[in-house]
Amino acid sequence: MTKKLSAGRAKVIFTFLLLFAPAFLLIFVATRSCEHKFKELDDFGAAINYSFIKADGELVKAEEMKGNIVMFTTLQTSCPEECAVSFWHLNQKIYQHLRKNKKKLGTVKILSLVTDGKGNPIEDLTPVVDMLNDEVEDYDPNIWIVASGDARAMYNFEKNGKSLLQNGKEYFGGEAFQELVLLVDRENHLRMVLSGASEGMIRRMFEHVALLKKSYDTKEYDKAH
Repeated sequence: MTKKLSAGRAKVIFTFLLLFAPAFLLIFVATRSCEHKFKELDDFGAAINYSFIKADGELVKAEEMKGNIVMFTTLQTSCPEECAVSFWHLNQKIYQHLRKNKKKLGTVKILSLVTDGKGNPIEDLTPVVDMLNDEVEDYDPNIWIVASGDARAMYNFEKNGKSLLQNGKEYFGGEAFQELVLLVDRENHLRMVLSGASEGMIRRMFEHVALLKKSYDTKEYDKAH
């Protein structure tokens, strides 16, 4: 069972490496370029004009999130024991860093859409919010937002004729998108997609967040000078 799951996740990573190879190449060049020279992450187009319902009943809307860098994930009511993404690493390697660096990273958010494990939305978010309060040190719903809505619509991107919405027994709940983390920029454009099922991919995603943030900071500095 473990080998089958590992093979499935390896297939996910391989597939999306093929789809998004240009972005990886840009990052490879950027991380080895001269000081103060930063390459742009690839732009894979605009995400949907989303409107999701948060745990407090309020809406989180795309237009209101403009100006923020947002990482989209899924969470399941079976978390933290059984999640499509590596919950512990998402918490420790990304959320805790955001929490401890609010002054510098206050415009970086996590937005997790809650599914039933098969990719369908869950309306009652109470169990997941309770879990986050229990499992996550100093959980702040303004940094790590949980919401209910159509996750498939959010993940509905295509490149080279292939979609992120792939199905198969090798994927968590039969839906590949549930294992993916999307990086969306201040203008609600997709800039990176990686598997969130392993520590290495989550670490890499945070490196891309830093690269995108640095790009914005550099542009703002250049405008001011």
